[in-house]
Amino acid sequence: MAKRGPLMVLACYIMWGLLPAFWKLLGGVDSFCVLAYRIVWAAGLAAAALAVRGGYSSVRAVMGDRQELGRLALAGVFICVNWGVYIWAVNNGHMLDASLAYYMNPILSILLGTLVFRERLTRLQWLAVGIALTGLIITVVRYRQFPWMALVIGGSFAVYGAIKKTVKADALTASLTETMILVLPALLMILWKEGQGAGAAGVLHGRQWLLLPAAGVVTTVPLLCFSTGIKHTPMTLNGILMYVNPTIQLLLSILYGEAFTATHAILFGFVWTGLALYLASGFLQNRHQKKERPPCA
Repeated sequence: MAKRGPLMVLACYIMWGLLPAFWKLLGGVDSFCVLAYRIVWAAGLAAAALAVRGGYSSVRAVMGDRQELGRLALAGVFICVNWGVYIWAVNNGHMLDASLAYYMNPILSILLGTLVFRERLTRLQWLAVGIALTGLIITVVRYRQFPWMALVIGGSFAVYGAIKKTVKADALTASLTETMILVLPALLMILWKEGQGAGAAGVLHGRQWLLLPAAGVVTTVPLLCFSTGIKHTPMTLNGILMYVNPTIQLLLSILYGEAFTATHAILFGFVWTGLALYLASGFLQNRHQKKERPPCA
């Protein structure tokens, strides 16, 4: 499982990178209503999957553990903030800002890994982080404004990842618990938005209604991959793998007609230079460990 962990996290980031194309299909629906439907269907899908697996004893165990329940409730709040701001950004012409958010997230994940989990970086890895951070600083300076949207999206997910690192429950139980806590507010949001005429009614027709339950699928499957994989993936490595997500988003934003400026080109160059150095450091570490490993008898 330890070897599969990073692969599952990588699969999750590829799926998340492609998500903007899905949310664009729901662009006519109010973003917060989309968020509410996403929460409800994600919770329903996780509940169904858990029932098929064998019941809800694991959920009852979490409910009886105040610390575990508290961690999952907090994780639910942070992922809700992340989802909401992200959907709004994608459907309001700020896909590049969302991409910037996930370029910032690895830096935050790496810092959390070193400060909270005492993960150590080599000099080459610190250089990689410094180069990526320099690219972000240049981007902020060239934009001449504080990237609050990117900071909220990237920061909320970095904290979410750190919390999930400490959760004992299995991926499916954790996914159900953290979304189940949000279901009641989500249902109230749906009733309010639909009552105002800003919901899905009148916007979606025929087969388009299938997009709402599909929102649960595209939410739950990557989350399960992430929840399972992150427990066996160092936060520092997670921070590097995260770059796959915004790179796919960046390419999608160009396909959807958002301008790719010189600033984005600079950021892209710095980030991938840092990634190359970090991967090179990992390769050198593994090579050094193999040389030091005693030969088998």
